[in-house]
Amino acid sequence: MRGEVSAVQGVRTAEFAVTKKRTTEPLSECVRDALNSYFRQLDGHAAADLYQMVISEVELPLLETVMEHTRGNQTKAAALLGISRSTLRKKLATHGLD
Repeated sequence: MRGEVSAVQGVRTAEFAVTKKRTTEPLSECVRDALNSYFRQLDGHAAADLYQMVISEVELPLLETVMEHTRGNQTKAAALLGISRSTLRKKLATHGLD
């Protein structure tokens, strides 16, 4: 996961990566590790828009992978994700995947 803090907020951009501890590490632990790394790299600077940053970092690969798995079938992808087809279309457009 990469992290980014808005330069508009006067905070430097931080890039980070997480080293896999084991191959069966749950996604929640990967997120936790990435966020802990992110906070260490902030080096005392304030974070901004953290929720949106994390959601966009997770949502994009989720959508890409599900769309690939369903071979572009939005009806199947929406069902798999548990969201409506119109919500899926909106999210795909937001990420430039339409």
